[in-house]
Amino acid sequence: MQLNVLNSEGRQVSTIDVDDAVFGIEPNVPVMHQVVVAHQANRRSGTHSTKSRGMVQGSTRKIRSQKGTGNSRQGSIRAPQHTGGGIAHGPTPHKHKQKIPKMIGRLAIRSALSAKVRDGELIVIDQLMLDTPKTKTIESLLIACGLTRSPLVVTAAADRTVLLSTRNLEGAKALPATQINTEDLLRHQRVLMTVEAVRQVEALWGGARVKTRRAPVAAVAGEDA
Repeated sequence: MQLNVLNSEGRQVSTIDVDDAVFGIEPNVPVMHQVVVAHQANRRSGTHSTKSRGMVQGSTRKIRSQKGTGNSRQGSIRAPQHTGGGIAHGPTPHKHKQKIPKMIGRLAIRSALSAKVRDGELIVIDQLMLDTPKTKTIESLLIACGLTRSPLVVTAAADRTVLLSTRNLEGAKALPATQINTEDLLRHQRVLMTVEAVRQVEALWGGARVKTRRAPVAAVAGEDA
């Protein structure tokens, strides 16, 4: 598969061949959804807590007689139906962590990248070099490349200048290729990647892994086969 390469003015200057195993597979939507849900669940602190009727302060005396008054049956003021009473079946602190298998995570990133290429939302630029942090400079570059809404800028390595230049743009985010994830790829409308970042992504997420099997152990003489 080939992708067009633009310059800082938004003009096509060349094309590059990319790995079909990373940018050309059929996107697996259920896998992407599973990984995004896991990312969001892993960010939860799990510290939400409520008090049951046994934890709140208050008298345990029965409010009124069970029978004979014509009113409803009531227990103590700690009951959930009373103001200041305990919470029935409320949340308690617990972990929300979900483990993502390595193969599932790799497939989700490949699917997200392939979906961006299929929808024409992945833009490749020859280089992204800024002398000093300047929001106006990066904004002009993004507009020239057609990224006007919630862009994700991916560089080969962590670039502080690019990070400082994009953080003031609404919805924009800058990441090195080693930190891209399925959630950020899907959350941002378009992705801008340098040629070096594309090669870095291919090195990280491309290539087929062959599973090896151990050779059968030869039977020892004198033992039953």
